[in-house]
Amino acid sequence: MELGSPDPDRLAEIKRGIGSRVSVVIPALDEQATVGEVVERLVTTLQRTCGLVDEVLVVDADSDDATGAVAAAAGARVVRQSEVLAHQGSHRGKGEAMWKGLAACTGDLVVFVDADIVDFDERFVTALLEPLLLESSVALVKAAYDRPLRTGDHLAPTGGGRVTELLARPLLASLWPELGWLAQPLAGECAARRSLLEGLPFVRGYGVELGLLVDVAAAHGPEAIREVDLGRREHVHQSLEALGRMAAEILQVALHRAERQGRLTLEHELGGALTQPVRALDGQMVGHDHPIVVAERPPLGTLSDRRSPLRGHIDAAAALHPPRSTDIAP
Repeated sequence: MELGSPDPDRLAEIKRGIGSRVSVVIPALDEQATVGEVVERLVTTLQRTCGLVDEVLVVDADSDDATGAVAAAAGARVVRQSEVLAHQGSHRGKGEAMWKGLAACTGDLVVFVDADIVDFDERFVTALLEPLLLESSVALVKAAYDRPLRTGDHLAPTGGGRVTELLARPLLASLWPELGWLAQPLAGECAARRSLLEGLPFVRGYGVELGLLVDVAAAHGPEAIREVDLGRREHVHQSLEALGRMAAEILQVALHRAERQGRLTLEHELGGALTQPVRALDGQMVGHDHPIVVAERPPLGTLSDRRSPLRGHIDAAAALHPPRSTDIAP
């Protein structure tokens, strides 16, 4: 992979020539410390300056902090997750926020970007968009990057992305070897066509990236997936215990997907909880059970009532920017 840094003005011209509309969707939960800088960079460099991005949408996953207000002040359109398709209910989880973001945004090309990036650069969006704008056969574009690991005041150049290296890549090598070449299968930065995304289920939690990846590969083949090198990505790290819970959910998503695709047979129900040992104040080791809930949202295109009141302007936008014949069908 070459380091991706395409010219946004050139991409904007291509976008206008083919009549596409680009939405950048940022799921955000309690990210007031970082979301503002991400939004401001996007709005300044890619929306107002060259017009490559038509919409920067932050899905505030019902944060307890000022995430929504900070994002709006930086120039984003902000929606509360619980208010998008409110009749469908609302649940915790990154995949839930992405699904609601897809419902609320207006673009036919959709870029997902995490809100906790501390070294954000506009190439995170331009490099992801370029393959979609240049190759009609590309369905999904994933980001790849080095993952520094910060420990106190020390920043090691590598060592981040622990769930990726310890779980996700070994899983792909074993169950989906045709996807074993991916450097960052769990990357939160990705881009795809709306026509594709509306035909896919979204896992509600952390397993959403793996679920989308293997579903796209099953429907369109691994050749429909691209990975672009973004250089380096630094983000806020989670605790080892939190990563363990994330890994447990991703593992279950992978096993269910593999069974669904006929790659293995599960002879019993998977466990519903992860027990993590904790040293109590009295010195005793005790186990805390954490439920593993793997649920998913149906493909948005299957919902007869998917038009949210917050998307009242979508029909007009769709009329101005109809789907192109090169879009990949769901």
